[in-house]
Amino acid sequence: MSSPSIRIHPADNVVIARRQLLGGTVIADEGITVAGLVPPGHKVATRAIAAGEPVRRYNQIIGTATQPIAAGQHVHTHNLAFSDFERTHEPGAGAVPTAYAAVPATFDGIVRADGRVATRNYIGVLTSVNCSATAARAIADHFRRDVRLRPEDWALADFPNVDGVVALTHGMGCATASDGEELQVLRRTLGGYARHPNFAAVLVVGLGCETNQIQGLVAQEGLHEGAKLVTFNIQDSGGTARTVARGIEEIKRLLPDANRVKREPVPASHLVVGLQCGGSDGYSGISANPALGAAVDRLVRHGGTAILSETPEIYGGEHLLTRRAVSTVVADKLRARIAWWEAYTARNGMKMDNNPSAGNKAGGLTTILEKSLGAIAKSGTTNLVDVLQFAESVSTRGFVYMDTPGYDPVSATGQVAGGAKLICFTTGRGSAYGCAPSPSLKFSTNTALWLKQQEDIDLDCGGIVEGLETVDDAGERIFRLMLATASGRATKSEQHGYGQNEFVPWQLGAVM
Repeated sequence: MSSPSIRIHPADNVVIARRQLLGGTVIADEGITVAGLVPPGHKVATRAIAAGEPVRRYNQIIGTATQPIAAGQHVHTHNLAFSDFERTHEPGAGAVPTAYAAVPATFDGIVRADGRVATRNYIGVLTSVNCSATAARAIADHFRRDVRLRPEDWALADFPNVDGVVALTHGMGCATASDGEELQVLRRTLGGYARHPNFAAVLVVGLGCETNQIQGLVAQEGLHEGAKLVTFNIQDSGGTARTVARGIEEIKRLLPDANRVKREPVPASHLVVGLQCGGSDGYSGISANPALGAAVDRLVRHGGTAILSETPEIYGGEHLLTRRAVSTVVADKLRARIAWWEAYTARNGMKMDNNPSAGNKAGGLTTILEKSLGAIAKSGTTNLVDVLQFAESVSTRGFVYMDTPGYDPVSATGQVAGGAKLICFTTGRGSAYGCAPSPSLKFSTNTALWLKQQEDIDLDCGGIVEGLETVDDAGERIFRLMLATASGRATKSEQHGYGQNEFVPWQLGAVM
């Protein structure tokens, strides 16, 4: 029988319940007896902790005891709280040379005419403003795979190499400053999608009078209208029906060329992966997150790129990332983003410790410090080579950081705009997220979730919790699944048709 608890580090003064623990349960390897009920994934004190004393997990401070805690007692929101403390930054102290693989791994990618490599082959319909969203959706819906029709009657039946036509709409584009940061960020996001290699071609549909003029978007982002980037608006087209008809005809014109693709082996260095976690629990930092980190280490050794994000959910652990920075400049860029967030939340009447969520707490996470330490594990152990702003294009290979909110759809939207061709998403409470045009893989932190929600989860990491699999072995499985998915294997979310509604640009400023 495995121990009823998991010890993460010898210096910790808590362990994690491997399963639900009843009062009187003896944890022999810790020399303690559990006092009261402790849910799975929650913390148990391994010794007496005085009020005001730091509680440690991962050999890091996750908060301060708000009252005396006896050995064997449940440690959670009733006796543990967030406490700020000075983090010691040692830029580059943990950076080490990357040992690249002698024989690079490969996947079957789609090589575009300009040499860029794609993992999927979509046609996209983007909007400049919310006012054109309905027309854009109607254009894309004409080409959807409708279960009510025979497969041979689908609009894409003659184009088997096209993964679909997707409309990525949003609620922004007007009632904002014409020269403000919010419009610049929206345009940067749309520009990143318009350039994304997973799109064979893109339509941009506007209304005509919006603040986010299409020509302004084209100019800011250096886009080039032509055969594969077509723009028009409702007012110039003569109304909604004519706009939809025009869009349908444009896509019919684009489909034959989009279909002329084939997959071929390409080095894994062409793979850019966005890292996400949502619905985290007490096992996230033990199983799925470090397993994904092990896969990231493999990806980087094979020349690929991984993007960690969600700045509010690395808060309190940023010193672990600056230690891995390749330079003081890179470390300072990350610290500057943390400072920006502290000011941003303050002026909006919030605090950086307004986390974890109710679901996170039910799963065993108590403070943002604890959640952040587990979230950072997704990034593995390799060097931090760059820090980017939201939706900024990734131009450096290796492990990079992108500043985004902690809200998963917004964060992933920024990563895809920056060039992510695959999203890897860990969850402990359950997720039904999907992404387009980049596929999204989801990994469960515990086997109970896997058994309950297999239709949405691509791989289970719960064997790590049960002692049936090592983190490294799970990392190898994830890495192989990354390559298979990049080669065209459908994810669970793709099978369900997720992706269009999950495009959520970051709305930074005031709506006027």
